[in-house]
Amino acid sequence: MEGTFWSLVPAIVMLILVIITRKVLISIGTGIVVGALLLNNFHIWGTLKEIWTVFYTIFYVDGALEAGNLMLISFLLFLGVLTAFLQASGGARAFGDWMLRRVKTRTGAEIMTAVIGLIIFIDDYFNSLAVGQIARPVTDRQNISRAKLAYYIDSSSAPVTVIAPISSWGAYIIGILAGLFAANGITTIQPIEAFIQMIPLNFYAIASIVLVFIVAYFHFDIGPMRTHEKRAKEKGELLDPKRNQVSGDLGDIFDPHKDGKVFHLIVPIVILFIVTVIAMIGTGIRETEGSASIIDAFANTDVNLSLIIGGIAAVLTSVIFHFMQRKPRSDIGRIFVEGFKTMIPAINILILAWMIGSIISTLETGAYLAGLVNNSSISAGLLPAILFLIAGLMALATGSSWGTFGIMLPIAAEIMVNTDMALLLPALAAVLAGAVFGDHCSPISDTTVLSATGAGAHHIDHVLTQLPYALIAAFTALIGFFIIGITHSTWIALGITLILLVGFVWVTHFLVSKDKKKAS
Repeated sequence: MEGTFWSLVPAIVMLILVIITRKVLISIGTGIVVGALLLNNFHIWGTLKEIWTVFYTIFYVDGALEAGNLMLISFLLFLGVLTAFLQASGGARAFGDWMLRRVKTRTGAEIMTAVIGLIIFIDDYFNSLAVGQIARPVTDRQNISRAKLAYYIDSSSAPVTVIAPISSWGAYIIGILAGLFAANGITTIQPIEAFIQMIPLNFYAIASIVLVFIVAYFHFDIGPMRTHEKRAKEKGELLDPKRNQVSGDLGDIFDPHKDGKVFHLIVPIVILFIVTVIAMIGTGIRETEGSASIIDAFANTDVNLSLIIGGIAAVLTSVIFHFMQRKPRSDIGRIFVEGFKTMIPAINILILAWMIGSIISTLETGAYLAGLVNNSSISAGLLPAILFLIAGLMALATGSSWGTFGIMLPIAAEIMVNTDMALLLPALAAVLAGAVFGDHCSPISDTTVLSATGAGAHHIDHVLTQLPYALIAAFTALIGFFIIGITHSTWIALGITLILLVGFVWVTHFLVSKDKKKAS
């Protein structure tokens, strides 16, 4: 079953179930069972052992604790506690009141969220969780649905991180490029220079970011997003009332402290950002042999350790502020407990996502998809577009942009070195773009889970509302990769991509407005 068409079955089953049932845990769980059955030729005992193995290796492997996963889970718990303190201290309410005096419209709140998403480009995990904490008090006051907030977070975090050289993603990609260039004898361009030249070639990332601002300014609400926004505007219901409480949302559990100040929210989040960035640089330098540049530091950083250091610092800051308040709350233990509880649904999804990722990796789903490209004899001009689609499918099936980078970038480099060196950078950029696209569509992506968590949105609502926008950006990007294969011109291809994007949005907006007029 490994490395064959059958390796796609668990991902297909899971994705179909997610769309039909909208029950993420059941859908991913089914995918895990189907994958384990395939790996063990449908032997029940072997299947049960496989499921147990992929579960416990999340926490313990090769005789040692899996520190990275445990730290990320711990960071989520600390984030829940931080959120609880921001609510209980009155800081969230005070910040909301302060921002309402400055951001007085829905449009302003949405654009503000998009801008913050671009500013916090250092890491997608950090972006996904931090932007929600900053923007949620304002978007809630403006009756912007949580699904839309999650879209802004997710569709700005990965796209900006994948084109930022000084980021965990940028450093990782530059590191891969260095190895590829050395292996293929490419000496005419340096990895950092190649990465910078690939920025305008990442048509999907650029289209996604532009689309975020179009959606924010013109209220371009389509598909399921339209339903969520209509309910939020007309009824003030930011979440689907038919669903249970979501991760990161404390609702009305705490009455905000009457003495809450804006700095009770701002300072812990600033501490979170500064300490996390310093920790990322510090852990990167520690892991780099010899002298280390900023790029080296981010290439070798321990993101999960940095996040937990930042999370602890932010929580301690909030605790100090708690005791500095006049008549501090007596239920500090309850704040911790409720904060932990809000993150349990997200952690459950994340653990299952890791499990299905392990199953899919063992089935060699990515290798099978990559082999389709490697073994094909196709015109070099079509390869950027084809690599974009294959990388998108791989990231969709595996839920991993980084895994897709690791598999597909070497294959793309090898193909282009032996076909058309002039299209090397467009082909590599197509892989990066496709991986982010697939990540945006995948319900098992870490970033998808964390964006929903940061926004306090239902996970499946986020997946379904973001999908139409991801498909629009992907369609225009695909055309861009076809164009560059023909013209070899970055700016012509990028220009056509953006013109198509704006044209598609205009036509769709016109048709939706026409339908609204007919309905009224």
